[in-house]
Amino acid sequence: MMNDVADSTDVAGTVALVTGGSRGIGAAIARKLASHGAAVALTYVQAAEQAKEVVAQIEAGGGRAIAIQADLTLPDAAVQAVEQTVRDLGGLDILVNNAGFLTYGPLDEVTETELDRVLAVDVRSVFLASQAAARHMREGGRVISIGSCFNGHVPAENFVLQAMAKSALVGLTKGLARELGSRGITATVVDPGPIDTDMNPEDGDSADFQRSLTALGRYGAAEDIANAVAYLAGPGGRYITGTALAVDGGYTV
Repeated sequence: MMNDVADSTDVAGTVALVTGGSRGIGAAIARKLASHGAAVALTYVQAAEQAKEVVAQIEAGGGRAIAIQADLTLPDAAVQAVEQTVRDLGGLDILVNNAGFLTYGPLDEVTETELDRVLAVDVRSVFLASQAAARHMREGGRVISIGSCFNGHVPAENFVLQAMAKSALVGLTKGLARELGSRGITATVVDPGPIDTDMNPEDGDSADFQRSLTALGRYGAAEDIANAVAYLAGPGGRYITGTALAVDGGYTV
């Protein structure tokens, strides 16, 4: 699998699972991987119609896709999503841990319930999905987690929970790289900067501030993150592991 680097993003014949793939960055990743030849499973919590639309778009382009309802705050949901992907699509080669919350607010206002929810989805489900996926992956497998520019730079107050949760992915990824490297499986993180999605629109209340923190002075698009994931998932990423790739417009410069 993935021995020819002539096309750095060719993932034909592989199976991918994208968590949180019904909208925004996750949907862009699912469509991108499918356009490069992967069969794709994507998870959603409540956005069933949006998930069905992404599946329909992939199928209209000649690809193969399924949508899986998975509430990743539940301990067994990530594992069940992996197992359903393997069962319905015939294996698993690429795991993209994309699901997560965009959380901000003063430290004193973070509740225990909010803390538990963020850690359950942004950290615990990533670990459990990666653990389950590794049992099925062959040589050339990929574990790619979507982090945050807060992994390298926290520019203001109110982001302590987000920074903590996303930074945990860096340590997890380094551990996975060592654990799985002998099997030819890579593990990486993609750290987006400000990306125009419904969760963080480029015309939102804090958009001007976020733009001012980037070297390019603008928001990125979900497609920018999808392109980076496609590269890491394909032959181009075969010698990249245990590291984070910033796709942030110079946010952390």
